[in-house]
Amino acid sequence: MIIGSVIATIIATTPYLFYLYESVPNSPIWDTFLFTYQSEFYQSAQVSMWVLTSKLIPLLLLIIWFFTCRHWWFHALLVPIAMYVYQIFITLNDDLINIDSNQLMYLIPIMAIIVPSIYLVRAQIFNKINDANKSLEELEEEFKISPRNFWDKIKQYF
Repeated sequence: MIIGSVIATIIATTPYLFYLYESVPNSPIWDTFLFTYQSEFYQSAQVSMWVLTSKLIPLLLLIIWFFTCRHWWFHALLVPIAMYVYQIFITLNDDLINIDSNQLMYLIPIMAIIVPSIYLVRAQIFNKINDANKSLEELEEEFKISPRNFWDKIKQYF
């Protein structure tokens, strides 16, 4: 109940989190008491933070979806998660000219593992459908990974 409430609150606040970039000054240097950020590529710290939040918010929602999804295909969410992580890394690297270039080249190894594994799970489901008298929903229920709590689900991946 508590974890569900925290997740719902995070999801409900994402529009407000997205507009945090408006509190950043529209100048090349953003100086706070914690750090100083200099935007060399965009020449505006506000634009840099806008680009960063436009990558972080979907990443946050995808991570929540990944850890709360109980369907057999939830590993497919790793592909867009990896894409957004790569885009955030590139956004933070001020020396690059093209922000969203060559990302497919870095995603191919991840997709080469995830896509065939999802296809194999799908093939196992349809193989069991042909051998058993169960519906697709009953077989999908068998393939669901249902850890007892949130930390068990995180431990499952690491």
